[in-house]
Amino acid sequence: MSTATRLRLFCLPYSGASAMVYARWRRSLPEWLQVCPLELPGRGMRMDEPLQRDIKALAAQLADEICRDLSSPYALFGHSLGGLLAFELVHALNARNAPAPLALFASGTAGPACRDVSEYAVEKTDEHLIARLRELKGTAEEALANPELMALMLPILRADFLLCGSFSYGQRAPLEMPIHVFGGKQDSVRVDQLLDWQRDAASGFSLDMFDGHHFFITQHESAVLRCLRRYADEHLARWRNSVARQLAAG
Repeated sequence: MSTATRLRLFCLPYSGASAMVYARWRRSLPEWLQVCPLELPGRGMRMDEPLQRDIKALAAQLADEICRDLSSPYALFGHSLGGLLAFELVHALNARNAPAPLALFASGTAGPACRDVSEYAVEKTDEHLIARLRELKGTAEEALANPELMALMLPILRADFLLCGSFSYGQRAPLEMPIHVFGGKQDSVRVDQLLDWQRDAASGFSLDMFDGHHFFITQHESAVLRCLRRYADEHLARWRNSVARQLAAG
């Protein structure tokens, strides 16, 4: 495939994480599916920037950064908080009349219409944050017991929880793109909560369940990426056919 027919996959990290969590995907996915992790302020290469605590403001900032070059096909992927942020990002891009993504992938996160974020609206103590990390089964005990590492990670996690707590659904029109939802069979996010994403899907919806807890995307990465690649391939093929028909119509 030529560069023009690549599908860029903008990936949004989960709470406490940086864009590096998606680095492995670049080695596992084909060249035509171009993984483009979005770094959030206050971590990784943007460590010098202040952490953001307002999800709409962050979505607006990211939209301004990426909407300058959306002439080629793209999709959005987000896990946990990243899925909710991806939802806000789509709406921010729509408000700027930017080209729409071919699809939205929301992983390990409840549908936005009915979700209750009140738990995250109040700033959490270090003890509560560590307990939550332990509950999610995505952080090694050695890391949780490392004071230096926790001193770096907990402020980011605390801000990200407040970021989630700032979400308000309000009045939203359904999204004019397919929404593909991934869930973990042993995750605390229930199937009915994942199915709530259907309320925002005007152009197709799917739900795929994988073995594993909240971080099933790491525990069963190969299965997740096979599924992701299949959907991406279908959407890119439809996009190419649509462009070919437009050219033929002159």
